[in-house]
Amino acid sequence: TSGSTGRPKGVAAPHEAVTATLTGQDFASFGPGAIWLQCAPLSWDAFALELWGPLTNGGTCVLHPPGRPEPLTMARLIAEHGITSMYLSASLFNVVVDEYPDALDGLSELLVGGEALSPPHVARALARRPGLRLSNGYGPVECMVFLTTHPVTPADLRTGGPLPIGRPLAGKRLHVLDERLRPVPDGGTGELYAAGAGLAREYAGQAALTAERFVAAPSGERLYRTGDLVRRRTDGVLEHLGRADSQIKIRGFRVEPGEIETFLAGHPGVDRAAVVAHPHPAGDRQLTAYVVPRGTPAPTARELRDHARGALPDHLVPAAFVILDALPLTPSGKLDRAALPAPAFAAGTGGTGERAGGAADATVGALRTLFSEILSTPLGPDDDFFRLGGNSLLAARLAGRVRSALGVELDIRTLFEAPTPVRLAPLVDRAPAAVPPPEPATEAGPLPVSDAQQRLWFLDRTGAGAAYNLPMLVRLRGAVDPDALAGALADVAGRHEVLRTLFGERDGVPVRRVLHGTRAAPPFAHEHVATEELESALRETARHRFDLGGEPPVRAVLFTLRERPDEHALLVLVHHIAGDGWSLRPLFRDLSLAYAARVQGRPAGLAPLAVPYAEHARRRLDRLGSPADPGSLAAVQLAYWTRHLAGL
Repeated sequence: TSGSTGRPKGVAAPHEAVTATLTGQDFASFGPGAIWLQCAPLSWDAFALELWGPLTNGGTCVLHPPGRPEPLTMARLIAEHGITSMYLSASLFNVVVDEYPDALDGLSELLVGGEALSPPHVARALARRPGLRLSNGYGPVECMVFLTTHPVTPADLRTGGPLPIGRPLAGKRLHVLDERLRPVPDGGTGELYAAGAGLAREYAGQAALTAERFVAAPSGERLYRTGDLVRRRTDGVLEHLGRADSQIKIRGFRVEPGEIETFLAGHPGVDRAAVVAHPHPAGDRQLTAYVVPRGTPAPTARELRDHARGALPDHLVPAAFVILDALPLTPSGKLDRAALPAPAFAAGTGGTGERAGGAADATVGALRTLFSEILSTPLGPDDDFFRLGGNSLLAARLAGRVRSALGVELDIRTLFEAPTPVRLAPLVDRAPAAVPPPEPATEAGPLPVSDAQQRLWFLDRTGAGAAYNLPMLVRLRGAVDPDALAGALADVAGRHEVLRTLFGERDGVPVRRVLHGTRAAPPFAHEHVATEELESALRETARHRFDLGGEPPVRAVLFTLRERPDEHALLVLVHHIAGDGWSLRPLFRDLSLAYAARVQGRPAGLAPLAVPYAEHARRRLDRLGSPADPGSLAAVQLAYWTRHLAGL
């Protein structure tokens, strides 16, 4: 968990905490068909959610490139891979909704957590994508990912109050207790204690802290004291009311102000320090440090900020430093936080900063305007974005504004390397143009053939025969309805257009044609064979030579044994141009669902794919560009391999 000294506290949890939280649950979709984006750091428990959630339940996980989560990269990965599910911290969610709203297009479900969820941002996200299942998740790392979740409803938004944190996950037990560990009745305020599945064992190497936070109930049950104040409604839903201690949340990180105070007091020019959280003009909460200097000359705010930036993580560096003669105290000698003066967050030099003129200066001027909008203070051309209160989330906002206003793609790392308008301007002038979000393909337009399909079409034309057939054999026992099975196969082909696609030829290159209606139904046969004939019949069927230009690239035969009519062998044959090893599981999952529906006399209910294969192919080809364009990715890659393979 987050440590304010820069040395995080290690939470030791058993593997069972992960499996109990991520299997047998219904708060999110993890099974076949679910595609999750993994972008949380390895040290966060959200990493376990994004990786092990899908991988232990038959879903798929797409990895974000190394480094800070980039909203533009997220948007690209969602579009390219048909990602259905993801998790965002509440602060990053706000940035995405404000600056990159199209990044969430295509998602089916989104879990948001880490700190209080903003109702206005949720309302805007759901207005843009009404079908999105957006859930508010709550849970400290000591309890593994989530203790509770709450799917947000329109009724929640109409109340105008904070959004509920919901009910406990299966296997997790929650108690609302008073200071003597007695139950608090529904509607009353108490501290939340957790028990059951997901509980950690200890803080590694910190026995005293473990004993303080992991306590025994009067019944003997082991509890984790969350430190959060909650109220349980009569319907069992929990509402979060704040903290029972001084711990605060900054951009999803848990922060102990006392640890930052201790660090600042270690500066040779500081006698005492107090740290509190204030709303920042940019819209989020940031830390303010109140410092009493030791002797003269007193350290400046810039010196103290540099001291903090050199040792503390980014989210723990105070955005404002206030120098005081003394800290205000209550009559009992405690810090009087209410008497602390409001901070004046760092301001830039402002001014005109006029230079020689030209395109570069126009860019500097535009960047100064954007910097000032994000930080809510005038900035000069040489003012440092991060010295004036900027952080990684505000940098993500700035990158989004640069994209909208100047039409270029700029990653967050570039902002850290060039944090002033003057230094950033030449990088902006050389940055690639912003790529608009991909538009959905329509069958009225051109239907692209992927590079992999072009290779397989070429190999088929050169006589590959049955070499690229993918036979899938399933042994069945009991009654089987052949008509329902044939109809189910047609339902699956209806969902996966690649299974009803013909590959013809025009001017020496392959062209796609998608079948519809009864012509799209894959060939299906039901044959009765003797036991000794089955193996040869299977081999003969598996060697079928597909006519890629005249028949669908999938077919099936159900073999029933004459001697034992309740024993069957189903052979589904797919040409490699329409599938691969990864395709087998979702194909049979859909076939099973469609068959069960047909037998029960109801519609298959197979939802359309978020990204059909033709759309995936189009986006990939658009990204590669034409080899005739020297600046395209395809031309760059072709030149690379031509150079490295020369002479072989």
